[in-house]
Amino acid sequence: MAEVIDIDDPADPRVDDFRDLSNADRRPDLPGGKGLVIAEGTVVVERMLTSRFTPSALLGVARKYEVLAEQLSGVAAPYYRATAEVMAEIVGFHLNRGVLAAARRPPELTADEVLARARTVAVLEGVNDHENIGSIFRNAAGLGADAVLFGDRCSDPLYRRSVRVSMGHVLRIPFAALPDLPAGLNTLRGKGFQIIALTPDPAAATLAHAMTGERVALLLGAEGPGLTEETMRASDIRARIPMTPGTDSLNVATAAAMAFYERVRAQ
Repeated sequence: MAEVIDIDDPADPRVDDFRDLSNADRRPDLPGGKGLVIAEGTVVVERMLTSRFTPSALLGVARKYEVLAEQLSGVAAPYYRATAEVMAEIVGFHLNRGVLAAARRPPELTADEVLARARTVAVLEGVNDHENIGSIFRNAAGLGADAVLFGDRCSDPLYRRSVRVSMGHVLRIPFAALPDLPAGLNTLRGKGFQIIALTPDPAAATLAHAMTGERVALLLGAEGPGLTEETMRASDIRARIPMTPGTDSLNVATAAAMAFYERVRAQ
């Protein structure tokens, strides 16, 4: 069972990994800083415990320890128990979810590793909104996508907000960098993936008709600009999600969900 250690002083150095989570300059989850992964809330912590992200410490109120006690059996990380008031002083805001876990970042996976058994992957270009990234992972988990690849100008998927919005699925669905788009798409093409660029262009084929490959890579761009023209030209086909006339586009996470659903229907 995880060792329970009571924390009464917000300045206690043992909880420094959870300090000032809302301070952009001192965030412990910055890749170039401490490089921690922070799980927030019972469900997300539970998913961290069954992932490759091994927690080094937990911080939470007494009630959350009782909820997690069974899952913490055999966990070597300490559980720092504090009141909600002490927790708020440590993290910098009142934490409604009542529990946090911190893990060191394991070595990054390679594109070859995440694609080895994948049949449906999302490839993101320029997606820099953390909530959209978290939502894409949650949608991927719910609709059977196997992996996410990050092209140029994407935000860190392990930022605390992305992890929380994903409901912890970013810790379980494999992801990797795919640099140098569009040239990086050759990695996917060489593994037999049909590369589909999503676009609102009404001249594009509908996604349901375009999706014909045994292995499919769905290219998704940022809110507003979408995919670059160079990346779309490097795809095998451009595809659209039918929309009501006068609607210019969908939120990228919504578009990803609909594309994942069409993929499920096509299998």
